[in-house]
Amino acid sequence: MKYFLCYFLVINLYGIFIMYSDKKKSQKGSWRTPENTLFTIAVAYGALGIFLGMRLFRHKTKHNKFVIGIPVILIVQIFIFYRYIYKVI
Repeated sequence: MKYFLCYFLVINLYGIFIMYSDKKKSQKGSWRTPENTLFTIAVAYGALGIFLGMRLFRHKTKHNKFVIGIPVILIVQIFIFYRYIYKVI
């Protein structure tokens, strides 16, 4: 469990960083992070970081794919984590 929590912290910090980085790249007009990469990070338990990055930096908030998709992934991950912790069947 300790390793999972460390992983969870790192992947979510990375998610926040990648959203910040992509926002800055979009403002400069340079090469961007592919949306598939952002969703891959979210599915790899980084949805909280991606979601926070969306809100903090107002990035990808006009794309329904992100506005709906990231919170759905986050809710599913919270549900899975809850079931694991409390061993609810």
